[in-house]
Amino acid sequence: MPDQRRLGRLMFRRFLVVAEGDSSSSNFALRLVVLSLDYPQVENDTPLGPRADLSPPSRRSACQNPTLVAGPTPMIGHVALVNCSSERFICPDGVPPMTSELSGRRTVASWAHWQASDAYTVGLEEEVMLLDAEHDWALARRVDEVIPALTPGLAVHVSAETQNSVLELASSPHHSAAAAAAQARELRTRLVAELNPMGLWAAAAGTHPLAVWTETRISGGERHQTVYELMRELARREPTFGLHVHIGVGDPDAAVTLYNRLRPHLPLLLALSANSPYWQGRDSGLASARTPIFQAFPRVGIPRPFDSYEGYVEAIDLLLRCQAIPEPNHLWWDVRLQPRFGTVEIRIMDVQSSPDFTHALVGLVQTIAHLELEEGFHTSPLSGQNEVLIENRFSASRDGMHALLIDPLTETRVRADAVMEALLEAARPHAQQLGCESALDTAADLAAANGAYRQRAMLAQTGDLADVVAGLAGEFA
Repeated sequence: MPDQRRLGRLMFRRFLVVAEGDSSSSNFALRLVVLSLDYPQVENDTPLGPRADLSPPSRRSACQNPTLVAGPTPMIGHVALVNCSSERFICPDGVPPMTSELSGRRTVASWAHWQASDAYTVGLEEEVMLLDAEHDWALARRVDEVIPALTPGLAVHVSAETQNSVLELASSPHHSAAAAAAQARELRTRLVAELNPMGLWAAAAGTHPLAVWTETRISGGERHQTVYELMRELARREPTFGLHVHIGVGDPDAAVTLYNRLRPHLPLLLALSANSPYWQGRDSGLASARTPIFQAFPRVGIPRPFDSYEGYVEAIDLLLRCQAIPEPNHLWWDVRLQPRFGTVEIRIMDVQSSPDFTHALVGLVQTIAHLELEEGFHTSPLSGQNEVLIENRFSASRDGMHALLIDPLTETRVRADAVMEALLEAARPHAQQLGCESALDTAADLAAANGAYRQRAMLAQTGDLADVVAGLAGEFA
């Protein structure tokens, strides 16, 4: 028997599938004869070489739920055993979709099973930068050595990102925004305490003001190498740093409703959180340079609305069945559903330099979710007009809280700070129910002077972008 080892992310381009055994028996299996292979992992800074054509072949069907097991990395003509049990695979032409016990009914994609969570629970993820204080506060490309050196209690909340100067700090789910933000602050403090003996610091902003793409390196993890293989040199852009907030929802239908109703709020959340005015050592003229930099990736921005959870799942599952993306998390939308957590995830915001403003944004997002599901706030015309939302998104990234946002009902443009004022007024009763009134108060302060404004004020005072980065490090914990 071959060693029972997963083939990882090695993808077969052409293969022959042969049924073997009784389909009603536990011994039923498929034998997969490999005819040609995709190329395996590319080392960092190594030329890419030839690649598989990932365009969807005609008439391919989705083979539901096989797991690959094999010995050494297969060669052309190698026979691999396929057990029909857990994950999906792509079948060649002429092979029908696998079903639950071949009964004729297709099973629900395993990734789409909704893991119900308590309503309005909140968790957050912060992408933060590693810094070398001895070299003008430049990015430190040392994630691959830092993570193994962290203590277990901290490491469980830390993960690498695609660029190897970026760490993600993830809180646990909490019932209150204050508790989630308090844990995030604690994680920041612990990270700094463990980085300092390594000669490193951490800071948070949407971009590093002095970073240039030629200094970017890719993290060594499998997922990050996959991103590099798929995105190629786009993955070696300057790192960007976001704040992602998860809101718990009990069932997928309510999650789709919240997803749809959050879309009109996204430009305002971007304007409020904008914290990346500097790019490649100069003022970009934008409040959030992170937004257009990240836009170089596919499958980003404000996604379209969906009528149902089934429609959402099918739209993504088609990409998976055609091998356009390796997993659902390769949809980097500004808002998306996370079935494995039972959450709606808001991803449009720049990370905040100060934990106080993280608390403000987390509390505001939680309050908006409660407002929209319990009462309803935004009108359906704005929810459905993608062109308006896309334009508002750009205005928010460029002008921050000074942006003029289109109101399709009045056919006028309204300043973001006026939109914010109306939202806070409607949201106050919901914030009181959730116990996060103080977060809304701080959000109002942030609206008056967001991160982009504060960074520019720091540069006006110091005259040196390295000193601005030092100031960001000082606000971190």
